[in-house]
Amino acid sequence: MPTDGVNKKRRRFLVATTSVVGAVGAGFVAVPFIQSWKPSAKAQAVGSPVQVILDGLDPGQLLKVQWRGQTIGILRRTQETVDMLPEVDGDLRDPESQESEQPAFALNESRALRDEYLVVNMHCTHLGCVPQIIPQVGPQPFEENWKGGFFCPCHKSKFDMAGRVYKGVPAPTNLRIPPYSFIDDSTLVIGVNPEGAV
Repeated sequence: MPTDGVNKKRRRFLVATTSVVGAVGAGFVAVPFIQSWKPSAKAQAVGSPVQVILDGLDPGQLLKVQWRGQTIGILRRTQETVDMLPEVDGDLRDPESQESEQPAFALNESRALRDEYLVVNMHCTHLGCVPQIIPQVGPQPFEENWKGGFFCPCHKSKFDMAGRVYKGVPAPTNLRIPPYSFIDDSTLVIGVNPEGAV
């Protein structure tokens, strides 16, 4: 019976070897699985703050950027445009932005840190279409006494030059104001409030 001892040793060796190989294989399988839980570089970049240089943005011009999968508009308004905002208050659903989504710093008539720049989420609060900016003052097919603003072609919602919604349209609230702050006179960061909170 000397061969029985050899077989037992061999069996133990094979079991131990198989266990080690199985453990190493499980590790190779687990590492990609665990790494798949981490957000991709693209996903991390999408949520990151976005820096925008304002040099070259002329009065009346709208610059669109992407932040967190949303279109954010930066509109440089003239003083004349800002002065005209109170003229439409009576036509608006929420002129003081009490029911709208915006940081506390934007709870003012211009809905901005600086009156000159409107930073606004361009997605209509009705179904998410992106409104067109129509800054020209004067009669339009959708509004006889138009003072300039945003018009959503999908379902005819209208917003003024501060993104405040008109009465009698499908959009329930004003356009959203994202968190943002200024680094200097010509650079702003979307995604960071003035206090530094994201």
